[in-house]
Amino acid sequence: MSSVTLFDYQADISMGSDGPLASRMRPTSFDELIGQEHIVGPGRVLRKSIESDKLPSMILWGPPGTGKTTLAHLISNITRSHYASISAVGSGVADLRKVVEDAKERLGMHGKRTILFIDEIHRFNKSQQDVVLPHVESGVVTLIGATTENPSFEVISPLLSRSRVYTLKSLTDLQIEEILRRALTDVKRGVGSLSARLDPDALSTIVTLSGGDARVALNSLELAVHATDITKEGVRHVTSEVVEDAIQRQSLLYDKAGDKHYDTISAYIKSVRGSDPDAAIYWLARMIEAGEDPIFISRRLVILAAEDIGLADPQALTIAVAAQQAVHFIGMPEGRIPLAEATIYLASAPKSNSAYKAVDKALDEVRRTGSQPVPMHLRNAVTSLMKDSGYGAGYKYAHKYKDHFTPMENLPEKLRGSKYYEPSNSGYERSILDRLKKWWGKRREQKASEDS
Repeated sequence: MSSVTLFDYQADISMGSDGPLASRMRPTSFDELIGQEHIVGPGRVLRKSIESDKLPSMILWGPPGTGKTTLAHLISNITRSHYASISAVGSGVADLRKVVEDAKERLGMHGKRTILFIDEIHRFNKSQQDVVLPHVESGVVTLIGATTENPSFEVISPLLSRSRVYTLKSLTDLQIEEILRRALTDVKRGVGSLSARLDPDALSTIVTLSGGDARVALNSLELAVHATDITKEGVRHVTSEVVEDAIQRQSLLYDKAGDKHYDTISAYIKSVRGSDPDAAIYWLARMIEAGEDPIFISRRLVILAAEDIGLADPQALTIAVAAQQAVHFIGMPEGRIPLAEATIYLASAPKSNSAYKAVDKALDEVRRTGSQPVPMHLRNAVTSLMKDSGYGAGYKYAHKYKDHFTPMENLPEKLRGSKYYEPSNSGYERSILDRLKKWWGKRREQKASEDS
């Protein structure tokens, strides 16, 4: 029996041998599966639950082509329960209620349970998910939801708390390569009857372009094979050039409103913060190629420049803002150049989050102590009454003193001595620290003089 990895497939059996290669090569039992061993391998709890027909409600979470729909259909072949399947793309509340009513009748009259598979459950809004909730809770239906998005954000909490979440992983290159080889030699379900011969580079290209998605890999293989002419020897010699021409361009796994969006921007920001310009420019290229909004990228750069570089290199914020303005002014694709310049500059700059920490520490103080009165000497005496009341009394104008500095207490009385800004010893901030140390020393001298 040939081994095929676990992957998504079209459920329409009527497609038969005329369906896409990914559909024809679908696994029909657990014995055929490669991949996702961490959840359905021999001896795993989910595998045992499926084989014993004692399923909990569950959410299958993973990238496209990793086996969510396939696993659901394998369950439908094994379970003695009734299996109902709907897609959140083309279904609504009426469809959900029809399935639930049928399930109630089936359970009441025949004692038969119903498994409800909802493909792309993240596309159902809160109200639609609420329709299913009480019936999952009462046991009228056992839910299997499939999603490519993080269920923590896309599935309502009550439904999530009543379900087990199983995370499916992208297939490895070796697993993708194995299923391509199986498809090449499988005469009945694969392309074995087409006498295709793949160059090693062509096989590697398909594996790379698949991005861990077996469905993409198989359908790409089929397209490349059919795009290759038969030689006089009766062989279809598939080269990497043929593969690249047939596929044209990899469709990057990226959703501007989903997990991949947040994962990629997170990798980008953390690479810049981690002073790794090579990784940062790679993640920038990933976002640009996937069509990410360049203004979104530039906004994040501006935030990072202030938060993570700050006073270690004050020029970083200027460069980040300039990049944002340049992208806004010239647009794409030329906007990629100032974005790259800013990315490399920020990744290579010294780092300090002292300003970020200082303002948050001060905000915590304000929330904790409330509105402390402004010291009288800092108040502006705009009327004679205010002046007579002591407003501005004792204020020292810094520019009248040597080095434009004189010690003066400027915090509310109850907060005197508090420190919020703690300069780092990185980059330009070293010179700030040196100046502050001199001023702190003069303040200590002034306080000691007053105390004596």
